[in-house]
Amino acid sequence: QVQLVESGGELVQPGGSLRLSCAASGRTFSSYAMGWFRQAPGKERDFVAQITWSEGNTYYGDSVKGRFTISRDKAKNTVYLQMNSLKPEDTAVYYCAARPAISATYTYWGQGTQVTVSS
Repeated sequence: QVQLVESGGELVQPGGSLRLSCAASGRTFSSYAMGWFRQAPGKERDFVAQITWSEGNTYYGDSVKGRFTISRDKAKNTVYLQMNSLKPEDTAVYYCAARPAISATYTYWGQGTQVTVSS
């Protein structure tokens, strides 16, 4: 079955950088889009970024544009989220997700990884 396993979350100081990874397995993702979402305590889950697996087209949420970069390594079946200039408001559990590129609904979700931005 499809598995998405996130890693890389940790405590980082404001202004610092972090790279999250999402290892995908269980199917071919060539016709899929991969996304990152985040959820802070007491808040709704928000969209962060997405990338189409085949073309590499990217799209970002307004709050992370210019600071975060999503990418994928086809050979490793892994999606990355490079996060720079981190702010305390970036603190959240970050989730990796996958959906068929022709669908608006994310079908598969990882278990999440905690990112804490604090001095």
